Amino acid sequence: MELHEVNAFKIRSYTSAIYSIDQGNISLENLTKEELQKINGIGKSIAEVIVQLQETGTHEYLEELLKDTPKGLLEVLEIKGLGPKKIKVLWKELNITSVHELLEACQSGEVAKIKGFGAKTQESIIQSLEFIASNKGKWHYADVESDIEALQEKFDQLFGKEKVAITGEYARKSEIIEKAEWIINTDNRKSVFQEINQIDSLEQNKKVSSPFTWRGKLKEKELEIIIFATEPSSFINEQLLRTASNAHLLAPMDAGHTLGSFFKSKGFGSEQEAYKEAGLAYISPELREGQFEIELAKDNKLPVLLEEKDLKGILHNHSTYSDGKHSLKEMAEYCKELGYEYLGISDHSRTASYAGGLSIEQVEKQQKEIKKLNEELAPFKIFSGIESDILPDGNLDYPEEVLASFDFIVSSIHSSLNMSRKKATARLIKAIENPYTTILGHPTGRLLLRREGYPIDHKAIIEACKDNQVVIEINANPWRLDLDWRWVHYAIEQGVKLSINPDAHEKAGYAHMKYGVLVGRKGGLSKEMTFNALGLEEIDQYFKKRKSKIK
Repeated sequence: MELHEVNAFKIRSYTSAIYSIDQGNISLENLTKEELQKINGIGKSIAEVIVQLQETGTHEYLEELLKDTPKGLLEVLEIKGLGPKKIKVLWKELNITSVHELLEACQSGEVAKIKGFGAKTQESIIQSLEFIASNKGKWHYADVESDIEALQEKFDQLFGKEKVAITGEYARKSEIIEKAEWIINTDNRKSVFQEINQIDSLEQNKKVSSPFTWRGKLKEKELEIIIFATEPSSFINEQLLRTASNAHLLAPMDAGHTLGSFFKSKGFGSEQEAYKEAGLAYISPELREGQFEIELAKDNKLPVLLEEKDLKGILHNHSTYSDGKHSLKEMAEYCKELGYEYLGISDHSRTASYAGGLSIEQVEKQQKEIKKLNEELAPFKIFSGIESDILPDGNLDYPEEVLASFDFIVSSIHSSLNMSRKKATARLIKAIENPYTTILGHPTGRLLLRREGYPIDHKAIIEACKDNQVVIEINANPWRLDLDWRWVHYAIEQGVKLSINPDAHEKAGYAHMKYGVLVGRKGGLSKEMTFNALGLEEIDQYFKKRKSKIK
């Protein structure tokens, strides 16, 4: 509607309806037109639209808009930093109707010549397009998890659980999945591949398949699927070789051999046996990245990895006080119901006006409600926190007396993201040095597959957290998973604790904790180095002691 410059009042009415539905956590399913009109922001015409969408899956007005919109423009609308108004200008002035045409126009310099764009905007578009192109065919682990697990279950049923193993990046719990790989233990490859071709969700690519390998895709998601059929005698060897990264397999062993060549040298009864014969402690699949695991395994010093059951509380969550879907009470009660001992509420701070950031008066109101709820829900406890915006100069966005009123503070960057490495690092370090900062939130601000994080000096940031006793967040939202697992081990080496935080904006967001645990495990995170593995009494004392030291 914005692209076609529909009446502004009409656009606002749709926006208002969406906001009411979203903020109120309202289910529209099976509601009549009359019931829909009782919802704030939904009038007769929008109620009719909702009913038709429910009944048919579409609407004549939607079809009319789509008919008048070149299909490629829908992809252009997904590009970060390009709103409908600018896209309309590109469409009408340069006849751009696809991502490909937009890239060509940018590369030839045509976009920079248009009024309101310029060289900076043109370069930003190029970077966004290149980022999108480089991530084509890639998926968040969380987005393909249920599909891959369903296939795993199907293979187990067809061939026997002990004869099927998932390998590759999914077995290593990588945050981004480009392909799902399995090996199947069989004496009859032809029969196995025939059975696989009967699975409706899969489609074989016969051109690239072979008598030993089935290649194709998961139809619904266009996810690449590779299935290797191997003889029983080499099943464990193949599992070892196809699960680990190249860096892990290239790790040097005695007499100039690599770990990979050792795995090929003879048969093994199990993966555990293979690592033992290599003179190593058993290395879990998620650690087989060629980072730090080999040296620790040689010295039998691999950590006992964190498990989800080790977590005692959930920090960094949002409620309807800012941009969350559920009330503070609902978030707390559900957290308690899940078996956690405490909840850290950290709604957006006042600078984040776009996300309903809390004014000083709202902070006081929320803290009064927290006190009341803590009396009702004891021994469960809500800790009063805030996700305080780190301003461009590195300061936090409340006066000191307000910062002092919170139990803990998650300090995060949400604005002015186009920084140099030097500026971003200095900005973060100043926030880390603020005595009220308890946790550094999503350190790079990245959105996986959508937006690169701002460049930072990870070592300098981690060392600053060490010097100031600041915890670093592993933001468990599948779009973020930030701190990146590749830096988790360095943080641990420096004695910096990590906090698995879901950044939940609704009750369902608590389920993301598992992805934060997976990322932590990849970096070698143990229960001992996980901040929110502390019990209620321990973390309560930590917050009080930290605040008491502030002069």
